[in-house]
Amino acid sequence: MPPVRVQLDQPHNHFTNLDFITGKVILSLSSDEAVSHIVVKLEGESMSRLVAPQVDNTNKRKVETEIHKLLYKAQTVFPSEEIQRQKTNAGGFTLRPGEYQYPFHFKIPINNNCSPINSVYTNLNFGGPRVEGAERHVKKTLPPSLCGFAGEAEIKYYVKVTVVRPQFYRENHRHRVDFKFFPIEPPRPPETRQEAYARRPAQFAADLSPFPRKKSLFDSFRKELPPSTPGPPPRFQVDARLPHPAILTCNEAVPLRILVKKLNEFSGAPILTMLHIELVGYTYIKAHDITKTESTSWIVLTRSHLSIPVGDASDPVDSETRLDPALWDGVPLPNSVAPTFETCNISRFYELEVRVGLSYESPGNSKPQLIVLPFRIPTQVFSGIAPPQALLKAMTRNHIPESLSPPPLSTSSSFLSPSSSAGTSDRPPTPSTPLRPVSAAYTKPPIIGGNVTGHQHGPPVGYAGIGGDEAPPSYEDAMADEIGPVDGPRRDYSQNIGVEDSKVPDSGRLFP
Repeated sequence: MPPVRVQLDQPHNHFTNLDFITGKVILSLSSDEAVSHIVVKLEGESMSRLVAPQVDNTNKRKVETEIHKLLYKAQTVFPSEEIQRQKTNAGGFTLRPGEYQYPFHFKIPINNNCSPINSVYTNLNFGGPRVEGAERHVKKTLPPSLCGFAGEAEIKYYVKVTVVRPQFYRENHRHRVDFKFFPIEPPRPPETRQEAYARRPAQFAADLSPFPRKKSLFDSFRKELPPSTPGPPPRFQVDARLPHPAILTCNEAVPLRILVKKLNEFSGAPILTMLHIELVGYTYIKAHDITKTESTSWIVLTRSHLSIPVGDASDPVDSETRLDPALWDGVPLPNSVAPTFETCNISRFYELEVRVGLSYESPGNSKPQLIVLPFRIPTQVFSGIAPPQALLKAMTRNHIPESLSPPPLSTSSSFLSPSSSAGTSDRPPTPSTPLRPVSAAYTKPPIIGGNVTGHQHGPPVGYAGIGGDEAPPSYEDAMADEIGPVDGPRRDYSQNIGVEDSKVPDSGRLFP
């Protein structure tokens, strides 16, 4: 165990923008030690590492690693400024045996500070002898901590201390403590009555005559009834709707509306037998000229063996029945869902997937028919940590131009035409009569990059994505200099990051 360690004051489960990170460096010496200085650093980095697809019969495959320094702040806790002014000693300062404590204090900014001026080591290519810089840098709100991609993508934040010793042949003492970061959300757009929606028309088979039964001895004495005429096939339309723009909030229930519209006259009423709600996240990873998109799913709700009537047989044509939202209102998003974000080499966007199972029993037919209708709606996920009111007032007071306002939210929605099949509709067309004028057809643009491996899936319309034009930052750090930390509810965020790492791994640094 090294003689130095970092001890953080952690009032919350995670930190967010504008929070103060405080703590102390504890140095325990058992003998005299020469020390030049002690530096504490607050750092955040985004790392991606991808393997290129095999192009020939050889076993050699190119490995690209791209690292971006999203956050970097340094503070010298020893010697103090007063001592530095009084004495300049190239041989360092000799500390006697004992325990020394040095407090430190940082404030987490709003935006990242990644730029082409990053140190050379942050973009070393470990797949070969060449060294190259990253092609793209964006300035956005700091992304959340992220892990779970088997070394392919990781976003981490930590506080590290380095005890620099003057002798070049003696190794410096280091210690690092990781912490979880969960950003504040951008300013929410004003509420409207518009809705983003996905729509599927469907119909059951026509009313069928009863199954033929075996003739018996007494059939010759029975009066033969005329054959029944099949009725019209029951037709209906199902909508899955979210408030526009489509925004979900971490640790909160999905604001979903499901409507079933009756399109013709038929006897009886459909029955809701199954409901499935799932959030699908797409993590876009870029390591120089290699790109990959990984998909992750979170099941919000799955209910089967239901028997809930949808409407009534006496309902008129074109009447709409809303499914009871109590089925999903009390179910929040899992705490491992990260908010939508974009950084230089990693981004995350989402789709909400809904499946509605309806059954219908024709008169005279004891075997009900079953239809399962799938829906997908592109959506953004916000952290739920509201920005301080002082920050919002500062934005208004400084008359932020449009170029500095939050990036536009996607107005895309997934649409399905009556001719679309129930099982395959990866790129559906726009319906002839949109529900809201702001809605647009949902398309999947191709991923920008070189070799693409893994699940190929592009960001929704209106999402800048990596490789597109750089969107403006959400907030300006200049506004946040005099604004205190967030004073409001915090959300639960679960990521399996390392809590403490006494032996700092070699990250390819050329200097301490």
